[in-house]
Amino acid sequence: MSNVFYQPGPQRVAKVKDLFATIAPRYDLINDLQSFGLHRRWKRRVAQLAAVRTGSRALDLCCGTGDLAFALAARGAEVVGLDFSEAMLAVAQSKAKSLKPEAANPASGVQNPESGVHSALRTPHFLHGDVQRIPFPDRSFDIVTVGYGLRNLSSWETGLTEMARVAKPGGRLLVLDFGKPDVGLWRAIYFGYLKLVVPLLGLVFCRNAGAYAYILESLKHYPAQRGVEAMMRRLGLANVCVVNLLFGAMSINYGEKPTARA
Repeated sequence: MSNVFYQPGPQRVAKVKDLFATIAPRYDLINDLQSFGLHRRWKRRVAQLAAVRTGSRALDLCCGTGDLAFALAARGAEVVGLDFSEAMLAVAQSKAKSLKPEAANPASGVQNPESGVHSALRTPHFLHGDVQRIPFPDRSFDIVTVGYGLRNLSSWETGLTEMARVAKPGGRLLVLDFGKPDVGLWRAIYFGYLKLVVPLLGLVFCRNAGAYAYILESLKHYPAQRGVEAMMRRLGLANVCVVNLLFGAMSINYGEKPTARA
């Protein structure tokens, strides 16, 4: 393989774990730089599509440093963030500890100025675990999300199947990740950016260009939004759709677990 961190098969887990141990301290900074801060807007869009109700149970897989988990919690969800990288979880837990406790009654909720919805001021619970063997029973969560993580699994199909398993009937599944634009010229420009600019950011801020060259390498082996959409349909999910961002350079896949009546 052309990238030291990309390895198909059983060795994939160890390689990806090494990758995130390398980049964890600067992960948020480089995300801001490489996306020009837009990743925060895209994660808020995922939280919006999740249609959180106060008290909804949400599971954020491959939670990393916790951005999506915090966004869901800000809307009133009871959130569990699951990740297999201790280094990334340490950053998420540090963020959680830095949150200032609010004097308001959590049950009453307060207005979240960023999202424009009422927040129940809940703090996510972060848990070490394997996304391909989620440690929760069937039908446990109203919302199951994964941001920039499905692509990193040794079997993304297994990960998506597990997401459907732990979702309640009527539950929402959302996948945010790098996409593959349908327009050839835009795809070439975008892939060129991932090949030339993003590894340079990794070199400057992590002293490891390969850690960010991995993004393009992994994306080449991932079916992106169209493949995830097709798999959601094979799993029998309802209301399946793709929300393309930046003309397909990023995407959100959405599906709902059918209710018994459906």
